Amino acid sequence: MKVEGDRSFSAPRAEVWRVLNDPASMAKTMPGVESFEVHDERRWRANVKIPLGLGGLRMSIDMDKTEEREPEFARLSIKGNGVGAILSMSTAFELSEAGGGTQMHWEADVRIAGPVGSMGQRVLQPIVNQQVQHVLTALDQQVQEAAAGGGGGSGAAGAKEPSTEEPSSEAGELDDYGPPAESTPEPEPAAGTSGADEGVSPLAPETYEPEPEGPTTSTEG
Repeated sequence: MKVEGDRSFSAPRAEVWRVLNDPASMAKTMPGVESFEVHDERRWRANVKIPLGLGGLRMSIDMDKTEEREPEFARLSIKGNGVGAILSMSTAFELSEAGGGTQMHWEADVRIAGPVGSMGQRVLQPIVNQQVQHVLTALDQQVQEAAAGGGGGSGAAGAKEPSTEEPSSEAGELDDYGPPAESTPEPEPAAGTSGADEGVSPLAPETYEPEPEGPTTSTEG
């Protein structure tokens, strides 16, 4: 699925760029981050717990900055692996000056394979939209803190154990972060092909049968 949108920040473009490229600051914007480590200035890894309808999905996510034009554009390739899901995402952002602030246009192409992916776009789209809004709201807070304090991130050296003062919301308790991001829907699978339609649990792909009704042994004498 593809999502995109725009966001305004009341801070100079150079400040927004610095926050977006500071691993410690970015770790604080990720929902459910449990640990975060920096390999180098272009490669990061995070262990996260992503809220889903059936509970939290733990994933190990590798981020690789594949393109950069400071201070206006960057593209990242993101790969994630977890029990029941494989995540592949390409995301990019472009910054432009807007008066005394900054305008950001962002886009992301998200693909989820495995049993969780079989839940279908109707189930996954709202989850993705809400997590995107969480990231953008947290990013706005990081930018404001950086602008007010002259630097909100601690750089790569302090990114091993980011602060997680506000725990991520579990499914069913997600906050309202405003209107969902614009998305480009992909065709739904044909009827009868999703795991849910065929009686397959998204996190345990084995087919299950309903419990039989009535006695299971003969009572005839």
